[in-house]
Amino acid sequence: MSKQQSGFTLIELVIVIVILGLLAATALPRFSNLTADARIATVNGMRGALQSAATIAHATQLAQGLASNSNVTLETTSVAMSDGYPTTAGIVNALADYSGFTPTGGRFDKDGGTSPNCAATYAASVGGAFPSVTIATSGC
Repeated sequence: MSKQQSGFTLIELVIVIVILGLLAATALPRFSNLTADARIATVNGMRGALQSAATIAHATQLAQGLASNSNVTLETTSVAMSDGYPTTAGIVNALADYSGFTPTGGRFDKDGGTSPNCAATYAASVGGAFPSVTIATSGC
């Protein structure tokens, strides 16, 4: 009478564990630091939102034939304008949503300023030129 065993030997299990460990070690660096990448992407998104809001407010002012320092109304919200673009204080009203950011003047800090140097900054138009929008991502 011969017994037939089935299953894996100890050496087979050890080899599988080693292979899985090697795969995990090579894949881990690709997935680490995704939080910082997500924060940087969010700040870049805010930069795009600020530029779009300034462009929409400027286009609305031109379409209505208003003077360059006349306020415009976007979705029932008055936006203060100067030189044809939103002022530093007015850009907040031009944005439909800035959740996840805390506005202070023209600076929009990610996560309420808990991450220093993780922000988008809006500088109002000078002489009718397009407003400057810069980002800081070294603290994200």
